Amino acid sequence: MSDAKNRDQTIEGGEMIEQYLDTRQLEAFVAVVSIGSMTGAAKALGKSQPVISRLIQDLEQEIGFVLLHRNGPRIAPTEQGVAFFAQAELFLGGLRTISERARHIESDEARPIEIASIPALAASLVPLALKDIPEEQFPKHVHLQSTASENVVQAVVARTADIGIASLPLDNPGLDVHWIGEVPCVAIVAASDELAQKTIVSAQYLAERRIIASANPYRLRMRIEQAFQKQNIALKDVVDSNATYVSLSLARAGLGVAIVESVTISGLPIDGVAVLPLGFHIPFYWGVVTALGQPLPATIQNFIHSLEERAQALPGFRKHTNLASIV
Repeated sequence: MSDAKNRDQTIEGGEMIEQYLDTRQLEAFVAVVSIGSMTGAAKALGKSQPVISRLIQDLEQEIGFVLLHRNGPRIAPTEQGVAFFAQAELFLGGLRTISERARHIESDEARPIEIASIPALAASLVPLALKDIPEEQFPKHVHLQSTASENVVQAVVARTADIGIASLPLDNPGLDVHWIGEVPCVAIVAASDELAQKTIVSAQYLAERRIIASANPYRLRMRIEQAFQKQNIALKDVVDSNATYVSLSLARAGLGVAIVESVTISGLPIDGVAVLPLGFHIPFYWGVVTALGQPLPATIQNFIHSLEERAQALPGFRKHTNLASIV
């Protein structure tokens, strides 16, 4: 049994404090999954292979399910292990943030800026807004984490991120939504595609084409499907993508017509493809959020303002002040 079992403490009235997992176990598991082997993880963490193996066995016993498929030297996470890895990685990242902030407090340095953002904004608006911070005010350390909306929300609520940029829907009582941005989606095709000569892509041009679209069914993909249904377009042949830059690469290879938000286009090279407006509207929404009730340093307030100013230059941009204004 791991040391975590011995960390339970009794509080007044006999009620037990909820136990915590051993961070050494989590580090060992994350290292094994990231590197792909017990041996590699042992070298990275400066421990022996048997110690790494034991830490993970203790962790599996602690949580009650198997994390890794073991087949000789081959190691692969189980389905539950994949889900647990995402949470463990997020937790350890937050722990590193806390440690770093403690060092800055001790040395009386300006605290770093912690930004969690969806990839679309992390590769486009965020760098431009950071550029607007005067050099003499620029923190010595800026941490920009590009991650899924769900992880953005978790990081902001847990206060391991000072500010988050997440796609909608957003419905968490622990968030303060400062403003919401909207831009239209566009079509991306290879430069050699016959559609590249069009000035606008209407519904009729997409009816028999393979579509490249966001994989997450609860965010942009949901709006794409709703818009296609209104246009009587059936999504019969689809390539799912988890990021706009991936969709761009798929379209550049001639694998179909990518329907993407237009924010990323402003921050990525688009050689070899044509960016075309759609003849019908598919909105992409994102929100700028912080933890509810958290006092914001001047740097973060200025950064939020710079994000909005930069967004105003995007084609078709609309600002919404609250969720109720979105249909």
